[in-house]
Amino acid sequence: MHQLIVENPRKIKKATPKIEKKIKIKISVKGNKANIKGNELNEFLTAKIIQAIDFGFDLENAFLLLNEDFNLKFINIKDFTRRQNLKEVRGRIIGRAGRAKATIEQLTGGAIVVHGNKIGLIVDSEHLDASVQAIQNLIKGAKHANVFAYLERRNRDLRKFGEDLGLKK
Repeated sequence: MHQLIVENPRKIKKATPKIEKKIKIKISVKGNKANIKGNELNEFLTAKIIQAIDFGFDLENAFLLLNEDFNLKFINIKDFTRRQNLKEVRGRIIGRAGRAKATIEQLTGGAIVVHGNKIGLIVDSEHLDASVQAIQNLIKGAKHANVFAYLERRNRDLRKFGEDLGLKK
C-alpha cells in the first residue's frame, strides 16, 4: 500500500475511476491523502500519475507516464533566477497566448504545466535534458528564437543518431 498527500483531492477523486479502470488498481481518497493498493509496479505508476494530475496535468497527459520512456520532472523557477517579478518569468515560459509553451511541447513531444512557481514536464527520456535546458534558458532570459533553434537542433541530432540498434523490442 502506497500513501500520497495531495493538494487537490477533488481532482483526484474525479479521475479515480478512469485510473482504476486503466491500471487495475484500487485508489481511496480521504481528506488530503490518497491510498493506492495493488502490485508494486502499478502502485509506483499510479503514484506518478496522481502526482501529475494533482500538479495540474490533464488525465490524458498523465497517462503518458504509463509508457516507461516518459518521465515526470518538476523545475522550480526560483532555482534559476534572482528576479523578484516571477509573473514575468512565468509569462516568458507560457508566451503570448500560450505559443511559446505550445512550441516547446510540439518540438519535444511532451506536456508542460506552469503552476505557481513550478513548472511540470512530462516528456520522453530522449527529450528530457533538452526540454529542461530550454526551460532553464527561458527562465534565465534567453531569447525565444534561440531556445527554439536549440530544440530543433537537438531534434535533428536525435534523428541523425536515432537509428535502430536492435536493443529494444
